[in-house]
Amino acid sequence: MAGTDLFDLDGRVALITGGSRGLGLEIARAYANAGANVVIASRKLENCEAAASEIQADSGRACFGVQYHAGQWVDNERVLDSTYERYGRLDVLVNNAGMSPLYESLVSVTEALYDKVLDVNLRGPFRLSALAGERMAAAGGGSIINVSSIAAVRPAPAELPYGMAKAGLNALTLGLARAYAPSVRVNCIMPGPFLTDISKAWDMDAFNENAKVNIPLARGGEPGEVVGAALYFASDASSYTTGAVLKIDGGSAYQPG
Repeated sequence: MAGTDLFDLDGRVALITGGSRGLGLEIARAYANAGANVVIASRKLENCEAAASEIQADSGRACFGVQYHAGQWVDNERVLDSTYERYGRLDVLVNNAGMSPLYESLVSVTEALYDKVLDVNLRGPFRLSALAGERMAAAGGGSIINVSSIAAVRPAPAELPYGMAKAGLNALTLGLARAYAPSVRVNCIMPGPFLTDISKAWDMDAFNENAKVNIPLARGGEPGEVVGAALYFASDASSYTTGAVLKIDGGSAYQPG
């Protein structure tokens, strides 16, 4: 295969958690445009259905939305069952759902906040990947893609539980790559700061000044700039890649990954 054929997803089925907005929505659009049938899973069903309707109209590919809370153990079984009931298969899973709530100080972090952050960012991807990995391996193969964060390797005090969870997600990537080899590939995208809807709450003047000093490319990422990596890991272009953690951060994190 050569050129764009390497990234062709025609006939494949992709499930994207946290797919109704931000990077997840960009990935869902890209997969549909590459020929995949798509499942968008997130907490608010109406947002999932709206995104699915838009993507289906634009791409001509089948797309549906399903309510999903990554922190709920049973929801991971339910979203997978819904995917197989609709399409009869799953080829690509993207664990993109995540959260990083604010807190005043480390000692102010409550048990409930701590548990919620770890549940959504790590427990959910573990359970969903285990369930999906078993089915993919039995069917002959697939691709699991985790969406981590540079907080995994450069944790700030203001996002420490989140960084801990994402570091666990990086470790989970490596373990799953061995657990479901050779037929299922498992890789990880590790984004830096992206200018998604979340960035609307940022002080952009302060962010831009900081970016000039601390980000070699001197800016935040645009949502569409995650698409290349997402297509690479989902498609035959990465047929000899598993257990990889790919930074997409404008050069802001210098640690390996």
